[in-house]
Amino acid sequence: MRFIFRRIMELILFLVVLSFVSFTFIQLAPGDPLNAMLQTDEVAVSDEQKEELKKELGLNEPIYVQYGNWMMKFFQWDLGVSYTTKQPVMDELLDRLPATLQLTSMSLLFMTLLSVPLGSLAAIYRNRWIDQLNRMFALLGASIPSFWLGLLLIDLFSVKLGMLPSMGMGTFAHLILPSVTLGLAMSAVYVRILRSSLLDSLGQDFVRAARSRGLSRKRVFFAHAFRHSLTPVITMFGVSLGSLLGGTVVIEVLFAYPGIGKLVVDSILKRDYPIIQGYIFFMGILVMMINLTVDASYRWLHPEIRLKEVKRQWNEREKRAAD
Repeated sequence: MRFIFRRIMELILFLVVLSFVSFTFIQLAPGDPLNAMLQTDEVAVSDEQKEELKKELGLNEPIYVQYGNWMMKFFQWDLGVSYTTKQPVMDELLDRLPATLQLTSMSLLFMTLLSVPLGSLAAIYRNRWIDQLNRMFALLGASIPSFWLGLLLIDLFSVKLGMLPSMGMGTFAHLILPSVTLGLAMSAVYVRILRSSLLDSLGQDFVRAARSRGLSRKRVFFAHAFRHSLTPVITMFGVSLGSLLGGTVVIEVLFAYPGIGKLVVDSILKRDYPIIQGYIFFMGILVMMINLTVDASYRWLHPEIRLKEVKRQWNEREKRAAD
């Protein structure tokens, strides 16, 4: 309980700092959202109309007053209204979230199906030909930019072969190219991490003890070594999940995929500040919740972590009792 309470307090503090910094920098960004709303570049609009709209949106108030008003609305689960669509920001984000979650899930699934077998085989057959191939794959995957890989896949499977759609969403086929693009880039990293972690686990004393008890190689590998090696993998998995949810911008724009990433890019071009601010805050909450889940998973993977905390709490109680 103390762990959960401490993490929740850290989450609250992080969100307060994130909201203030992001709100301040957005307000200080160059450009005028009123021009985008009133289209003053094409149509002549009087200063009176601009001032009236500015007062209506509360943009004539000092930054700290605008921030206070925004925070008061947030406590009512209100992130404001979009300047361009006139729709609530929360509704805009939640409408686009399922598409981004679909793309993220498919990318992680493809990455897992590819990196777990390759990383395991590289560790089992260390320094053999399959390990050498995995090293080449990891090097190429880490070197190729994801947007360039996406363009190559579009040119091959959409333009030349005509097998898969290159933009939009609606069917499973629309998810294949963007998810493969993201999944391949991540797989290169996970293959190396899993290989290194498995090699470390296979050399531990508890693995040698399990072998000495006559357990089969398969059981020793999956029940002992593989589980022990998952800690760095899950840590990286949490980072990848957070980065995917907030960082699929390039891929969503490249494949014209209607997710949150494309929404925020369009909002930046239109200077739709409420959408941008809501996106930053919304993604901050998701990433922190993912990190909290990852930290909690350590206790299941490694019971010794719980044991250490119990011992530490017991020592603190004894020390206070002695004092």
